[in-house]
Amino acid sequence: MLFTNDTNPQLEYELVCLEQLVPQDHLLRNIDKYIDFNFIIDLVKPYYCENNGRPSLDPIVFFKMLLLGYLYDIPSERKL
Repeated sequence: MLFTNDTNPQLEYELVCLEQLVPQDHLLRNIDKYIDFNFIIDLVKPYYCENNGRPSLDPIVFFKMLLLGYLYDIPSERKL
């Protein structure tokens, strides 16, 4: 059975564009524009096994999470 938006408000959608929510002069936009984080892959390559075990979290994503925690004073990985 299909519900219309009038009978079930959970079926309502809202489209959000992150590009419009983040100001053009935001610190994180500047970091993304001027810093290439691909150097991290070469730095951590000796510590990751390519053919054994579970795939790891992308080291660039992990570094960016820690950087966000530092910049915004988020004290734990759980709160990130």
